[in-house]
Amino acid sequence: MTSDQKTPVQRLAALADRVRRDGLPPELRADAARRVLDVLGNSLAATAQPPARAVGELVTEWGGAGRATAIGTGARLPEPSAALLNGTLAHSLDFDDTHLPSVLHPSASVVPAALAVAEARGATGAALLDAAGAGVEITVRLGMAGYDRELGNSVFFERGQHATAICGALGAAAAAAMLSGLDAGGIADALGIAASMGSGILEANRTGGTVKRIHCGWAAHAGVTAAGLARTGITGPPTVLEGRFGLLQAFCGDRADPAALTDRLGEHWELPGVFFKPYPCNHFTHAGIDAALRLRARGLDPADVAEIELGAPTPVLRTIGEPAEDKARPESGYHAAFSGPYTVAAALLGGGGLGVFHEDFTDEAAADPARLALAAKVRCVPDARCDAIFPHAFPAVLRVRTRGGALLEERVNSNRGGPENPLSPDELATKFELNATRHVPATRAAEITDLTYDLATLDDLEALTSLLR
Repeated sequence: MTSDQKTPVQRLAALADRVRRDGLPPELRADAARRVLDVLGNSLAATAQPPARAVGELVTEWGGAGRATAIGTGARLPEPSAALLNGTLAHSLDFDDTHLPSVLHPSASVVPAALAVAEARGATGAALLDAAGAGVEITVRLGMAGYDRELGNSVFFERGQHATAICGALGAAAAAAMLSGLDAGGIADALGIAASMGSGILEANRTGGTVKRIHCGWAAHAGVTAAGLARTGITGPPTVLEGRFGLLQAFCGDRADPAALTDRLGEHWELPGVFFKPYPCNHFTHAGIDAALRLRARGLDPADVAEIELGAPTPVLRTIGEPAEDKARPESGYHAAFSGPYTVAAALLGGGGLGVFHEDFTDEAAADPARLALAAKVRCVPDARCDAIFPHAFPAVLRVRTRGGALLEERVNSNRGGPENPLSPDELATKFELNATRHVPATRAAEITDLTYDLATLDDLEALTSLLR
């Protein structure tokens, strides 16, 4: 069968199989190592979060043979359980990387699945990086197939679906299947099985609930399970992606773009362009934070603020600006991370880490009268220039009128962390250290950093996973 005769899922599986056998180029392995380090730091920082404790309690009840590390617990769990817990950790603080314009977080589902299976199977560090890189690429391409250029947004998102969890389940399945030694046919089956497992609804972003924090954990769990089912003989449909009752039609209808799945596949890689997050909050809020930090650096005194207008792309206002009364007074630190008004206030009043950090998203911080008073002065509005840029970047414009009548403006066309405004290696290392040292000593964090960056040379993962336990 020639490449042109293969279905999209078969072509994606063939890419994954080629990477499994031949490995990624060194520059892509290096990028995958940065993704792994970012996920590990975010996960270590989230170990005390209530959703992580709840999932940890559940998987402990499930029991089973422990073959994969549960990050930060000292325990090993069955691979699907470890993937569920670690994926929950990876996404709990909304600090995970983001691809544009699909607007999904690929690494938080793929890396936990890959890490669990790699450890259980005794894989090399290079094999882990290859699987993680291919899994992220497949996740992103699935997300792009749901991106509508005319609409200028993800069809998944428009329908209230979490593309991160839906597409991430398939990317996780590909990574887990690669590390399980499956060939192209087996990887295609794993993808076909996982397509029946991915799900996620975004209503919690608007009105509350903690369920979104487990979306990436469930996607990782589904991916590991799908790969295991493929390994033991369950098969998936060859037209699972583009078929009449396939994933794209089911989730996106006629607005899907199946060609995006295989356009320049294996020649052009989306992996290096995935944005890292400098702030632990919804990515739609980041450009507003950037603008607020710039105004603060220019000498703006929050006490001198009369009113603030946050201009943003129209589609993101549903996440960071509506309902307006809820966003001005978020019910918890977690919900504050999805609030445009609150995050602008936090950037103007305080902030740590790389500008705004975890201490800005505690329940106590979200209830701080000074922050709430400033957030109440923020009005979120659509901005035409931002609409023209989104979703290829996350832009924003901040206009502040002072009590004396002066009008200050700061426009951000490309937020920090992406190819046009990247975080430096030192900033990435700082992010990991600040995250990891919330749970482990600085000396251990440094060891984890060194081992993760050296994954391509490691014969097994025990030295790294022992530090993570």
